Amino acid sequence: MFQNVSDILETVGLDLKNKTVTYIPTASRAEKLGFFVRIGKWRLKRLGLSVDELEISTAPYEVIVSKLEKNDYIYVTGGNTFFLLQELRRTGADKILAQEIEKGKFYIGESAGAIVVAPDIGYSAKMDRIEKAPGLKSYEGLNLIDFYVVPHYKNWEMGKAAEDFINTYSDSLELKSICDNQAILIENSKVQILGKPSKK
Repeated sequence: MFQNVSDILETVGLDLKNKTVTYIPTASRAEKLGFFVRIGKWRLKRLGLSVDELEISTAPYEVIVSKLEKNDYIYVTGGNTFFLLQELRRTGADKILAQEIEKGKFYIGESAGAIVVAPDIGYSAKMDRIEKAPGLKSYEGLNLIDFYVVPHYKNWEMGKAAEDFINTYSDSLELKSICDNQAILIENSKVQILGKPSKK
């Protein structure tokens, strides 16, 4: 949950004051996550960022390109990973997003926003409903990382699904599990898990 780890952004050397962030709530549209969307935006603003919202599923392509290219950072909320990937693919935002990240733009992915950058998102079917994305033909992710994030580990609501991820895929996929008080930081080829693990 971003509100639990947002302070980590101030410890990793980012210049946040007077910077802009493209805020993408698309994954949350398939779920009832309005509260988390609002609190995430509030936390970003409290950190000194100017939030420029971009709803991928309804924005014209030119607006998608403009906002992803011009803002300093990119933030993608949690929600349904399959719906998120469907809309990124359908609009062509997946390619622009990948290009900006590969150029070095800092990316913040919360839950679905973290899963979607993996090589494949099929494993998240244990947490997200596939039927929310009837137009999605392939579960190939953005393939910007070489591992698979397992969010919400030991979370009271979604911890069981996270445990199922681990039990099912730990032998076949490189999983990195994080609780809601942790974040994964990738700098060059270095991968770190920041924050405190859950005691539950």
